[in-house]
Amino acid sequence: QVQLVESGGGLVQAGGSLRLSCAASIPPKRMYAVGWFRQAPEKERELVARISWSGGSTKYADSVKGRFTISRDNAKNTIYLQMNSLKPEDTAVYYCAADLDYRMETVEFWGQGTQVTVSS
Repeated sequence: QVQLVESGGGLVQAGGSLRLSCAASIPPKRMYAVGWFRQAPEKERELVARISWSGGSTKYADSVKGRFTISRDNAKNTIYLQMNSLKPEDTAVYYCAADLDYRMETVEFWGQGTQVTVSS
């Protein structure tokens, strides 16, 4: 069983930055990839960024490339999403997710979500 708890959301002005954290309880020797998804009102959930267990592979949605950075510290069981140059269209609930498959086409575990609001 994997538990994921997000933190770090909030209200920020356009052009500002936020760092989201995901505290993950992952059983030993279970090499889960982790992703950050987001869902805005009346929109489908979108995979924003994902990172492999080792941290050696990352992938980003085109909409956030060059602005967002995903990283993980397995010693601290924490995954981060650094978000810079935020835009109003980044406003959404952001979810941390974990799955053994790096592609994350289906997700086994979800966090509860954290709200990010970017004002113009």
